Amino acid sequence: METTMTPSLEDYIEAIYALGDRDPVRLTDIATRLGLSKASASRAIATLQNEGMVTHERYGTLTLTELGLIRAQEVSRRHMLFKRFLIERLFLSEEIAEQDACRMEHAVSAQTVAALENFMLESV
Repeated sequence: METTMTPSLEDYIEAIYALGDRDPVRLTDIATRLGLSKASASRAIATLQNEGMVTHERYGTLTLTELGLIRAQEVSRRHMLFKRFLIERLFLSEEIAEQDACRMEHAVSAQTVAALENFMLESV
C-alpha cells in the first residue's frame, strides 16, 4: 500500500516512535507531545490506521505497524541528520536546530538527504 504522507502525519509517526521506545503510547501522549487536541490527534491516528501505519486499540495503546516503523525510522533519521548538521556545522543553538530540523525533514528530497549524509561522513 503506497501512501503519500503529509508532514503532519510524519510528525505523528515520529512521535509514536519516540514515545514508544520507553512506554506504551496512548492518544493523550501524542496530543500532549504535539501540542494538539485529543480530537485532532484522534483524526490523524484514524488516517494512519487506514493507511496501515499504526494499530490502535479502542481506548488503548498505539503501535506502529512494520510499515509505520520503517517510515518513522526514516523520518527520525532525517531529523537527527539535519539537527546534527545545524548544530555541528552551522553552530546553531539546540533549540533553533530542533525547530529547523523538524521543518527540513519533510521538505527535502532523498537525494539531498543522501548527499548530506555523505558530506557529514566525509567531514568527520
